[in-house]
Amino acid sequence: MITPALPASRGKGAKAASLDEAITAWALAARGGDADAVEHFVRALQRDVQRYVAHLCGDPQAVDDLAQDTFLRALGSLHRFEGRSSARTWLLSIARRAVIDSYRYAAARPRLSDVPDWQLAIELAQPIDLPGFDDGVALLDLLAALPDERREAFVLTQMLGLPYAEAAEASDCPIGTVRSRVARARATLTDLLAEADEPAVAAG
Repeated sequence: MITPALPASRGKGAKAASLDEAITAWALAARGGDADAVEHFVRALQRDVQRYVAHLCGDPQAVDDLAQDTFLRALGSLHRFEGRSSARTWLLSIARRAVIDSYRYAAARPRLSDVPDWQLAIELAQPIDLPGFDDGVALLDLLAALPDERREAFVLTQMLGLPYAEAAEASDCPIGTVRSRVARARATLTDLLAEADEPAVAAG
């Protein structure tokens, strides 16, 4: 039976596992032709997909198109989804391939002008009147300093909440590599935060 509504927010541990199970159940039901399950599946993962492609993509104007492409690919491939991994991990793997394909397509075409980076897409998508907005922008500035692969691993595990095994599957690399990238990303972010605090300490 399909759960009629999504939980209000994703927590950790059992709550996150329960949501992942529900999303996978919706994907399997959608594969069988359940239109309501398709809607629940898309709504549940739309934000995660948009955030993920925004972090991977260099063109903020392409984020919505890439997210839409991801879901079109996924819905067209649902007949092959058997639930061996969580539907969220499966979908993020498709999102990653969509971004890679967009890079390949762009590389084969002449580039007319430079475009702003992924950071702008995230900033524009955030309501500026929410508490913590300034901190969020500061975090995005710090994340921009990370190498792409470390940023991807950090976003998947620390921001989207994927377990390391699922992040490894989504990014198509060994789990040990993901752990190493996250550890290095954390170390870099810690150093950058310390550097950012130094002027404030000196001024005080």
